Amino acid sequence: MSSIPNWQALRQDFPILNQQVHGKPLIYLDNAATSQKPRRVIDALVHYYEHDNANVHRGIHELSNRATAGFEAARTRTAKFINAPSAEEIIFTRGTTESINLVAATWGAKNLKAGDVVLLTEMEHHSNIVPWQLLAQRTGVKVAYIPVTGDDGALDLTKLDALLTPQVKLLSLVHISNSMGVLNPVAELCARARKLGITTLVDGAQSAGHLPVDVQAIGCDFFAFSGHKICGPTGIGVLWGRQEILNAMPPYQGGGEMILTVGYDKTEFKPAPHRFEAGTPDISGPIGLHAAMDYLDAIGRENIWKHDQELAHYAYEKLAALNHIRLFGPPAGSPNRAGLVSFLLKDVHAHDVVTLADQAGVALRGGHHCTQPLMHKLGVESTARASFYFYNTKAEVDAFVEVIREIQKFFGQ
Repeated sequence: MSSIPNWQALRQDFPILNQQVHGKPLIYLDNAATSQKPRRVIDALVHYYEHDNANVHRGIHELSNRATAGFEAARTRTAKFINAPSAEEIIFTRGTTESINLVAATWGAKNLKAGDVVLLTEMEHHSNIVPWQLLAQRTGVKVAYIPVTGDDGALDLTKLDALLTPQVKLLSLVHISNSMGVLNPVAELCARARKLGITTLVDGAQSAGHLPVDVQAIGCDFFAFSGHKICGPTGIGVLWGRQEILNAMPPYQGGGEMILTVGYDKTEFKPAPHRFEAGTPDISGPIGLHAAMDYLDAIGRENIWKHDQELAHYAYEKLAALNHIRLFGPPAGSPNRAGLVSFLLKDVHAHDVVTLADQAGVALRGGHHCTQPLMHKLGVESTARASFYFYNTKAEVDAFVEVIREIQKFFGQ
């Protein structure tokens, strides 16, 4: 295990944090939406564009060779980051959303037929609901959901046996809920599915940069995550899949790079991963992602997980001491609470909370968090959310809670 980092010193790696918003020091608590970028990542992007910018794979000149080497080194680094057996199982996408869409459009279109069931959970992000609904409209596939028990966000696993019918062909679920902050037992659920021959996909958007991820230990067939949530650039994401499954899937898009040969009447395709990376890719994205993964693993994701949990528990306890507040997700002290807290103030819209917090320099997120079905299940339109990362501090949590107190006073609570 890595030694405990100097969290305060690490803040200095993030230029954006050293600023004021509306005349107040920035307190950035919107990390579940996107993380900030350390100087190492910014420098990697600048170096690429200043020294190595060229198209990859198809060139022979030196710049193209360097760009290709950096691009493929990022693929190898990504495999190590999630303990994938092979770099050839790593597909670069635009993000978690495109990764799930790729699986739905290729694996799903080939393997699912009318009457088959895709099993999700009620806490899924829209990116793990809408692609399956679109597939259902085209094919007659049905979509079912594992229920959430209530405000604590726990899955009702007593219903699982009844839901795991012979018609279920795919279980796709979130590792950490972006709106409830609950850590799901994905390894246990994937093991149960595997015994029944069910293919599994795990949405790791909120987990990959916050705790150690081992896709072999999880036992899933697909794992998806986004670079921008793990201190990397926007517009780059990852889909990992088992090699034998990927090579049996049809291409996602057609064009250059993903072909072996093209004739006027027939095309032969490369194996994974290049089969799924048509056209000129985002080259700087993987290079920046590589730098981000090196940066996080130098800190130690086990350290980041403990730090995030500590802040979340601390914030939950502070908020729970207030009157007229409703909290969502596992209670303080629960090992299944990740580094975020969602809440509602009585008779105050979440957007009003976030707007007033912004005037105090506190960046929160308010809305349905791309989990509208879950919000409806909970009987609310939206929540306010504070989400933490390793560069946040208890002093920032104290300041945030004090701002919430002031907002309550403003509304006469």
